[in-house]
Amino acid sequence: MKKQISFLLALFFSGIVLQAQNKKEMDKQSIKDMCGCYEVTFNFTETFNYSKDSLYKPSHDEISSGLEWAEMITDEDNKIVIQHLLQVGNPAEPMVVKHWRQDWLYENTEFYTYNANDSWQYVTKPAAEVKGQWTQKVYQVDDSPRYEGSGTWVHVDGKNYWENTSEAPLPRREITTRSDYNLTLRRNRVEITDNGWIHDQDNDKIIREAGNEDVLLAKEKGYNTYVKVDDSRCAVAAKWWKDNSQKWALVRDKWDQVYARKKDLSLEEKVDNKHLYKFLFQDEGYSDKASIDGVIDSFVKK
Repeated sequence: MKKQISFLLALFFSGIVLQAQNKKEMDKQSIKDMCGCYEVTFNFTETFNYSKDSLYKPSHDEISSGLEWAEMITDEDNKIVIQHLLQVGNPAEPMVVKHWRQDWLYENTEFYTYNANDSWQYVTKPAAEVKGQWTQKVYQVDDSPRYEGSGTWVHVDGKNYWENTSEAPLPRREITTRSDYNLTLRRNRVEITDNGWIHDQDNDKIIREAGNEDVLLAKEKGYNTYVKVDDSRCAVAAKWWKDNSQKWALVRDKWDQVYARKKDLSLEEKVDNKHLYKFLFQDEGYSDKASIDGVIDSFVKK
């Protein structure tokens, strides 16, 4: 009788393990489904404002589009890294712009949480809190930190999606035109569709000051659609990445060293009146390890 019970328990738990393994494979496939060439449309509109200033002016509606190449540069059991590249301009002679990067880590416990004014707080979570979850770590165009958060991929009723709420810097479309708030609370939903994927956002524009409660200034809706097209349409972006990937591997390696310190992180907005991405994007000789390490170090506050 005892042997029979032991056998049934072993069978039961092996079934649970198999289900978890199958679920993880479904998660990974959904993440990988974000790779390829897409016609992308970015849509943002400010929906509500709570300002006490009668002269308050909301942000203009933002609609833009282009081709985006999303290349998987790391494919491991617990880590998937996707680099995004924008291909814009004249289709006959398009321009390629290095865009954002997303790292997906399974059951990750270490986070850099944005805390306004170009500063991130290093925090850890208990393993039990992130069991079965994936962390999406989003990076700026220069591979400096942006925002990150953990959530569970859901596969139900023919839907495949992941949701999370994270604190983040102002988006680039706002940072050059707005100074009346300093933090974005992002409610992100990534959903895989039959013809691509959707990034659905409900964002709060927040004023955060030390010693005071956060102040909600306005709300924003974002709805970005990625419609899959033939990879050949992004051939120029794919070639650009092949030609430039070695340099950006050095950039990622340096940032990994910074993150590995596991300490709160504060960055200079500008050095010599220039943003970091301008140093790295422009052909100023920042292509070898020594120069890349040096310019990134100059932005990291001691």
